[in-house]
Amino acid sequence: MREATIERHTGETQIKLAYTIDGEGVSKQESGVPFLDHMLDLFAKHGHFNLEVDANGDTEVDDHHTTEDIGICLGLAIKEALGDKKGIRRYGNAFVPMDETLAQVVVDLSNRPHLEFRAEFPSQKVGSFDTELVHEFMWKLALEARMNLHIIVHYGQNTHHIIEAVFKALARALDEATSIDERVKGVPSTKGML
Repeated sequence: MREATIERHTGETQIKLAYTIDGEGVSKQESGVPFLDHMLDLFAKHGHFNLEVDANGDTEVDDHHTTEDIGICLGLAIKEALGDKKGIRRYGNAFVPMDETLAQVVVDLSNRPHLEFRAEFPSQKVGSFDTELVHEFMWKLALEARMNLHIIVHYGQNTHHIIEAVFKALARALDEATSIDERVKGVPSTKGML
């Protein structure tokens, strides 16, 4: 089983996150950040991952630390669950439409962290969630998973739709990149390692 459980305890957050690559889209989130819970549920469903997040953070201040630290934990879990990366496709690309929005996410599980974030949000908030936290989450995810993550929103007007399309596209691209390709012998790199 390609899975991992990560626990992170700081003065700002206490998080336990369990992630399975080859799952059934089963998820359970209790982060104290309702909009993020919704996005993580979509991520699990559309990536066919199993994901459980139990987080307590200083949400009385704002959602920043909880969102950031969940991104850190999910990135660490992805990296650990992938193990030596033998046989994986490595690259993934997904376009997802959401009504008037079209989002694209491209990933390379290269062991070289980089985030390219080409998205603008018409609104600063969705409900009580600060939309700038999407970038924070994605940067920490890319950093800790040690992957290239390119997010491009081609167009969109509704902020909720834009963020939802991004999370769904992330799920589908990551599902493709983590899937096993029987043609791949060892690690998909001329270097012999990722």
